[in-house]
Amino acid sequence: MSCISIMALRHSAFYSPLLMSVAGGFLKDEGLEPIYTLASPVKTIPDSIANGSCDVAQSAVATGFASLERNVELVKQSVKQPLKEPQIIHFSQINERDGFFIAGREKDDNFQWSKLAGKTILVDHLFQPMATLKYVLHKHGVDYASLNVIDGGSVDEIDQAFRSGVADYVHQQGPSPQQLQKEGLGYVLASVGDEIGPVAFSSLCASREWLEKDEAKAFMRAYRKALIYSIEAPAEEIAAKEAEAGFFPNIDVDVLTSTIEAYKKLGCWQADPMISPTAYEKLLDIFEFNRLISTRYSYDTLIQSPPE
Repeated sequence: MSCISIMALRHSAFYSPLLMSVAGGFLKDEGLEPIYTLASPVKTIPDSIANGSCDVAQSAVATGFASLERNVELVKQSVKQPLKEPQIIHFSQINERDGFFIAGREKDDNFQWSKLAGKTILVDHLFQPMATLKYVLHKHGVDYASLNVIDGGSVDEIDQAFRSGVADYVHQQGPSPQQLQKEGLGYVLASVGDEIGPVAFSSLCASREWLEKDEAKAFMRAYRKALIYSIEAPAEEIAAKEAEAGFFPNIDVDVLTSTIEAYKKLGCWQADPMISPTAYEKLLDIFEFNRLISTRYSYDTLIQSPPE
């Protein structure tokens, strides 16, 4: 059995298909022993893929926009050096929806996005979730500048800040807001993904060279099975202690179950792992609105089909 190094940007039930490829034994069935780690500021996904310490990673297509924009800037400045082709390629969708929720301190069965205006909200400042949140607010006629936005830091720091009494609302991935609700500390009020619909959100990426290897084909066979399993299996089976719950020691199993069910209903996971052109176009709409890209980059600049 050969080892395969998998790196994730962060933990969430949102990434159940990838987590279950590890916990569900699908990779081992293909002769692959997974080594699963989280990225950090000193051990990033791009660096780890470049130096070969990571084979495949959970990331997002939009991460590639930064290097493309640097190329644009070099051209503008007439800097005479070769433009760099993105070295990381995205080959499979994990989620075709935004997986963030808005939770508040009070139950509100009539929540409207306009109620956020003038309120204090802890916002996850990771580039893509922040961009999609601004896009949804715009759709509802809410000026992002009208919110008192707090950058609480990391996922855990945001959660602890809300628990300690900071802010009226919080912007988080599941199962964090669902756990707040279970403990009576907050209420899940809205889903960003429900407002946006299909969009190229979380994806799997690797180097172009690795995707040519037999190991990549074996990984993809396992991932396809884990993806179908995540779609078809009961949420309580996925969340069981011997399965995904091991990734979330501080989350109640019933909370994890309800979160997985919420993501199923949202339509995050699609049987076809291909990153669809339609979902990619919506991503371009969002980043264009946020003025984070200077042009609508072609689909094949950052994306290719999954290895067969």
